[in-house]
Amino acid sequence: MKRHTPEEIVTKLRRVEALTAEGSIVADAVREIGVTEVTYYRWRKKYAGVGKPEARRLRELEQENARLKKLVADLALDNDILKEVARGKF
Repeated sequence: MKRHTPEEIVTKLRRVEALTAEGSIVADAVREIGVTEVTYYRWRKKYAGVGKPEARRLRELEQENARLKKLVADLALDNDILKEVARGKF
């Protein structure tokens, strides 16, 4: 299963918009871009009105958020270890 980049998603959403504007039904347009209708509607909900630069920035922010969450988890673990050492449990 391929993970699409936000830029690819925005491109595919625009393709569906173009196809439906030409008279295709959504089911056929979605089939042409190679995803399910469920995926299309999930993407549309998340990326509605987003251009490629905004999608790229969103991806960067999501990566930064993941990095920061890991950092917080590591610091919390270090803090717990230091508390246990201070209590004399090790």
